[in-house]
Amino acid sequence: MRVGTSGTPVAHDVRATAAARHAELADLGIDTDDLPDGLVVADENGRVICFNAAAARITATPAADALGRPLEWALPLEDLEGRRWWQVTDPYGGLAIRVGQPERNLLLPGAREILVSARYIRSEPTGPVHRVVVSLRDTEARRRTERSHAELIATVAHELRSPLTSVKGFTATLLAKWERFTDDQKKLMLETVDADANRVTRLIAELLDISRIDSGRLEVRRQPVDIGAAVGRHIHAYVAAGQPADRFLLRIEQPLPGLWADPDKIDQVLSNLLENAVRHGEGTVTIDVTPAASPREGEETGTSVTVSDEGAGIPEESMNRVFTRFWRGSKRGGTGLGLYIVKGIVEAHGGTITVGRAPGGGAEFRFTLPVATPAYLA
Repeated sequence: MRVGTSGTPVAHDVRATAAARHAELADLGIDTDDLPDGLVVADENGRVICFNAAAARITATPAADALGRPLEWALPLEDLEGRRWWQVTDPYGGLAIRVGQPERNLLLPGAREILVSARYIRSEPTGPVHRVVVSLRDTEARRRTERSHAELIATVAHELRSPLTSVKGFTATLLAKWERFTDDQKKLMLETVDADANRVTRLIAELLDISRIDSGRLEVRRQPVDIGAAVGRHIHAYVAAGQPADRFLLRIEQPLPGLWADPDKIDQVLSNLLENAVRHGEGTVTIDVTPAASPREGEETGTSVTVSDEGAGIPEESMNRVFTRFWRGSKRGGTGLGLYIVKGIVEAHGGTITVGRAPGGGAEFRFTLPVATPAYLA
């Protein structure tokens, strides 16, 4: 393969061809520099005739330097075993039945990892390669996903270890020394085991919810829901557990539109928001249930629930991270997954949820749900 240098007739011809190709794409309203992925195209001689802006950014090679150069010079790729990729794949001299290379991780100089796939364009089946089209993708998004998964695994392992250690310890002790304990001691140990088993069950339920939310498979089983009564049940449960009754203020604006939603999942949303207000907030926890503009097109009204407290609130710089995984408003425990799940449940209902500062200075969470009346009743 002849190697042309900038300014030679060969390079001049290749640059002219690249300019013509760019003009053809422009006529179609397409600019290769607008593509989100890197695009590199080589002609029948293996010289680069297209090197878009994303390719220049990913490879840190200016397009002007790459155009007219041999493909293996513009993209000096190696596989993870250190082999030169173009020598191994040999797109121009390999098997004539090949149509390309599937996406794989390859390395640029400096061990920078990128995702590369290639397509071999032939003028006729099994004929010589007319064009080699290479797609480049940065791996940063994939690395972020992998880090998120690794963090999720580490969090789950940590959260599971404590209750399972407790369950194992108490059950082993009871089995080994049952006769030595009084009935009250046995009851206390079994109550601890039961509480820790519930904690493990809740964590597993959270993981299942995250899996369904991430995959878009969270099912919503709609039924008529009395949202005011649902909030009242949660308040009564907190009062029965020892919270003072005057800590909660429930205000319901009537008339409320009928609401069709999944009662179990709405209970999950209310439970999480109220628990956050009680655990992390201070003062009175105020819950307002009001009619609101529906977040769904084609409906006039929806139902809005606002939960606010009088604590320190959420710092302004943290507002945009509240509904992300592992966000914790304080160091008072928890997995940091609850609000991520809340947002997923609300959005699965076609609703919206926001966070802000309450009039009393604390945190204010507000979610709005569409009425979602079934079509056969509308």
